[in-house]
Amino acid sequence: MSEPRKLEVLRAIVEDYVHSREPVGSKALVERHHLGVSSATIRNDMAALEDDGLITAPHTSAGRIPTDKGYRLFVDQISAVKPLSQAERRAIQTLLEGSDDLDDVLERTVRLLSQLTNQVAVVQYPHLSRATIRHIEFVLLAPRQVLVVLIANTGKVEQKVVDVGQELADDALAGIRARFLGSLAGTSLSQLTQSLPAVVSGIGPAQRQAAQALAHGLEILAHSSREDRMVMAGTANLARSNVDFPLSIGPVLEALEEQVVMLRLLSEMAQDPRGVTVSIGRENPYDGLAEASVVATAYGPDSTAKIGVLGPTRMDYPTTMAAVRAVARYLSRILGP
Repeated sequence: MSEPRKLEVLRAIVEDYVHSREPVGSKALVERHHLGVSSATIRNDMAALEDDGLITAPHTSAGRIPTDKGYRLFVDQISAVKPLSQAERRAIQTLLEGSDDLDDVLERTVRLLSQLTNQVAVVQYPHLSRATIRHIEFVLLAPRQVLVVLIANTGKVEQKVVDVGQELADDALAGIRARFLGSLAGTSLSQLTQSLPAVVSGIGPAQRQAAQALAHGLEILAHSSREDRMVMAGTANLARSNVDFPLSIGPVLEALEEQVVMLRLLSEMAQDPRGVTVSIGRENPYDGLAEASVVATAYGPDSTAKIGVLGPTRMDYPTTMAAVRAVARYLSRILGP
């Protein structure tokens, strides 16, 4: 069996199984694919693929399905990720543009990616260690209650109500805000804690108590902005794929619920030269994902956060890889440098 025909037969089996969810037999391959050989030759080819551990027979079925090893060889033969159609790209652009709020953009992103792939979509929040302060706002809600708003250059908005411990007039609070913003605009969030004491010491004794409380509020917001977390959409798609998880869908749902598992997996996935990384079945280090595949890529100014989808190993890999890459590129463009 020549290597080109081996790959062609494997490709046909993967494509038919992904489409039908049914084990693929030699007769179906001959009928649906122009492989240029007889059904007897196809049977021999399938036996060779099975000997190589690339396909297997589920139970007593006459048909065959790909193994993790077979999917891996199939994915590795995808030399380049095909671009999406113009209509698909236009739909992505329409749905993702028009919002400056990071939370809203990421929510839109995972909903869109889930719809494009019919899988679970996940996206890490951008790593904000390099993010800087774009704006600070203090809003007086009551004589001692101030809404502290911190906006990063990534578009991330954090807010918190702070009791400043003393009554403040609007003009006094405006003066404090001007001092904070003038001193801290452009400061890295990771350096905010070190910068705050100098700002507070520069404010007069009459408002220093309030300034200290406001500084503490900003510190809390900066810390929460740096937390590693993710947004997810499309878990209902797993229920429709329940047949693809013969052991149990429970461990997959648990891995998604325990975000630390998915965050660690995304962070550890190395970048593929094609721009999209695929982790198949037991390649995933978490046992609960032994029947799942993850397709992911990096996005954002420093390409450290990841976006991707999780689904069964019986996945349309070429289409999923194209969708993940396209959405990641639009997301990076929206977030800017």
